[in-house]
Amino acid sequence: MTESVWAPDGGNLVVHADNAEFLPTLPDGAFTLIYVDPPFNTGRVQRRQETRMVRNADGDGDRVGFKGRSYDTIKGALHSYDDAFSDYWSFLEPKLVEAWRLLADDGTLYLHLDYREVHYAKVMLDSIFGRECFLNEIIWAYDYGARAKNRWPTKHDNILVYVKNPTKYHFDNAEVDREPYMAPGLVTPAKRELGKLPTDVWWHTIVSPTGREKTGYPTQKPEGLVRRIVSASSREGDWCLDFFAGSGTLGAVAAKLGRNFVCVDQNEQAIEVMRKRLGTKADFRRSGSLPDASLDQAAPFTKA
Repeated sequence: MTESVWAPDGGNLVVHADNAEFLPTLPDGAFTLIYVDPPFNTGRVQRRQETRMVRNADGDGDRVGFKGRSYDTIKGALHSYDDAFSDYWSFLEPKLVEAWRLLADDGTLYLHLDYREVHYAKVMLDSIFGRECFLNEIIWAYDYGARAKNRWPTKHDNILVYVKNPTKYHFDNAEVDREPYMAPGLVTPAKRELGKLPTDVWWHTIVSPTGREKTGYPTQKPEGLVRRIVSASSREGDWCLDFFAGSGTLGAVAAKLGRNFVCVDQNEQAIEVMRKRLGTKADFRRSGSLPDASLDQAAPFTKA
């Protein structure tokens, strides 16, 4: 087995690698939480371009904002990846088998998909983990974008939750953010002040196209969504893994909550987005047979 760039007593890592090559270099049972947000097999190229607004003092910008102020739209980097697979499950199944191996005995896997493949994923994970290890199917509901007129508009993703050991997994609902009651007048003032625990249906807006959280990377997931996962299924100091890291939301959330993380992606654009987003919170390494990139391979491990 190729020597790993990861060490259990080292610092957070962002690894530029093919996850199929990198995951076998990690030891068994190393991670308490694995969050996986793979391509959804939409059959199209995913693209997202960064934009920013700059005030135009002459009043002849291409956009009008608050109080009629004029702004110019400045286009930045275009990020993209191909989200079409002729045999999706031969692509994903070996990674899910590795996820099972890498989970600690008290560990949890969150697999984030949508309606296209989630039903097949449920059958596959039942086979890999065992049906008794299925914990939840979380529905993430949102409301943004075009609205279909010839069918019910699809406005949710599915997150399958499996545990390594159904008698030992870590889950702390006291750490989870609470929601306001839908009918606050029907509960006591104390309950109303505390809020209610989320169910398996989560309403959370997407990342705002104009918000500070936006990185410009396609399919970026909101920190609030991932924060709930990390808070419930890991403790401070635990190791968390995302091997389809994309914009690095798992790393950003883990760093804020005092968890350790490894984020892996083979897309060089994703690595550059994470470099900007995570900065000194992680060491950046290259592993495996990918072409050389402008990553600091000699930097020492630092405990974040």
